[in-house]
Formats: sequence, structure tokens, C-alpha cells
Amino acid sequence: MVKITAAEVNKLRQSTGAGMMDCKKALVEAEGDFDKAIEILRKKGQKVAAKRADRESTEGAAVSKVNADNTAGVAIVLGCETDFVGKNESFLKLANEFAEIALNFDNKEDFLAADFGGMTVAEKLVEQTGVIGEKIDINAFEKLEAPFVGTYVHINKIGALVGLSEKTDNAEEVAKDVAMQVASMGATSLTYKDFDPAYVAAETEARIAVIEKDNIELGRLGKTLKNVPQYISMQQITPEVLAKAEEDAKAELKAEGKPEQIWDRILPGKMERFISDNTTLDQEQCLLDQKFIKDEKMSVGDYVSSKGLEVTGFKRVSLG
Repeated sequence: MVKITAAEVNKLRQSTGAGMMDCKKALVEAEGDFDKAIEILRKKGQKVAAKRADRESTEGAAVSKVNADNTAGVAIVLGCETDFVGKNESFLKLANEFAEIALNFDNKEDFLAADFGGMTVAEKLVEQTGVIGEKIDINAFEKLEAPFVGTYVHINKIGALVGLSEKTDNAEEVAKDVAMQVASMGATSLTYKDFDPAYVAAETEARIAVIEKDNIELGRLGKTLKNVPQYISMQQITPEVLAKAEEDAKAELKAEGKPEQIWDRILPGKMERFISDNTTLDQEQCLLDQKFIKDEKMSVGDYVSSKGLEVTGFKRVSLG
């Protein structure tokens, strides 16, 4: 029987991340052959991975990296099965090592095929599945390029990337602020212009139906009814719609007996309220139309504009 030294076991452990006993057993089985021991551990990982293929890896770590000149960033989620593993220092270290590699690739497929210490990233995932004993996978991969890219990660649960129109002295601060917005408020689009008209139409019908149903119950209870919007997105508010809304507002002011000479002071507020009441989808899902979490008196778009910048794009990843 070949004598296995502690130094050899430690070397294998450093190389693979496997436990001391697993490394010793692999070296004994390989009769001291280091490469063969790695292969034994890898096969063990394949067996564990096959057994746990149908498991859900909804825990883990979200991490992001930005390159040295802030022109590209990547956000990934390294998934596992339990919160205990997801918070482990070795697991977080592995997630960050993966992100460093991911930064060099534009898509998940090429990233998984990339080299990781003599094996592919995909093979490393299988190996670590055997080491950890849980399904380990890349659950999300997002890449973003822009004149300036900033990032924010919320307690390794949510990662966000934000692209800005140029690199300025305040770009890092603005990008972080907006990335925090993306992480916390979960926008799905940059502006209402990105919506599919069919989606807006279907969502309008669904939302109106819900409000009308709620109003039946509110009416039965004698409570104030909710406003039923005609529209839910700026995409629907054409010049004709705005003109009609202004006519209605003037008719309302006339009915209230308000002097015509003061209408110009009242109309802007009424029109602003009309737009607010009829763009709820934009306010919920469009990043630039959301209320800025650091100052709800302004939108995210207003905040970024006030800093002399524009948001060119964003990406978000999260556990689950």
C-alpha cells in the first residue's frame, strides 16, 4: 500500500476544495497518482450531480464584477440547495472566482466552457457538487457594456449592473444609486417604449377587471371606491388622449365655477395627476419612471438627468 503524506493530501485539497478524508481516500485509490486522484474526485462529483439533478438550487450567492476601466460588468448567481452552504466563505470565494472569469465572456455558454484551473467551469461545478454534496449551478448570467458601468450587490442575494452614458466624476455615485434602485425595486424595462403593445393592452384589461371587482366589495361596504384608470402606460397616452383630458379638466373647472383667468395655474397640476393616475405600469416596471428611493419627490430619470447623465441599460440577478 502506497504511503500518502499529509502534504499530498493538503495539495489535493487546495486544488479541488474537497474534504481531507475524501482527498486521502482518492489518493489511496489512485496509489499516490495526483492526476488520477483528481479524476476520481471528479467522477464522484458526476455521480452526486446525477443523483441531485432534479433538486432545486434556489439558495446561493449573487456576485458582480466590473472591469478596470468600468466599461463592462457581469453579474452571476452561483446556486446551491441550502442557505448554510450559500453563506460559506469557500462557496463565496468560488462564486467570486467564477465572476472574474465570467467578466471575459458575453454569454453563459461560453463562460461554462471557459478554463478553470485545467478544467472547464462546467466541470468545476460538477466537481464542487461532489465536494459539497449539493447541486451547484450557475443560475443566472448577465453581461452589460456601456461608457460607464457600476454595480451594487445586496447581501449576496441580489446583484445589479447599471450602464451610464459617460464616465464623469460623479458616475460611480450615480451608477451605485441607480443600481440600488434596480436591486430593491425590480424594474423590468428601462422605459415604457420597451413594452410590447400587446402586453400593455392585456395588462390594462386585467388591472381594470381587478379594480372593478374590488369596487363591488367596497361599494357593498360603503367605502370609497378606487379610481378605475383608462390607461396604465404612457405608451397609450397619445396627443389626442392628452387633448381630451385637458378638455375634460377645463369642463370640470367650469362646472366648479372657477374663473377662467386662473385655469392656467390649475391645469398643469390636473394634467400631472391625470398622467400619474394613468401610468401605473410605467411607475412599477420602468426604471426611469419609478420614484427614486432616495428622494421620492423625483423619478429615477429626473435624478440621473440632474447629474448630467443618462441610463443606457441595466441588468439584475437574484436568488430563487
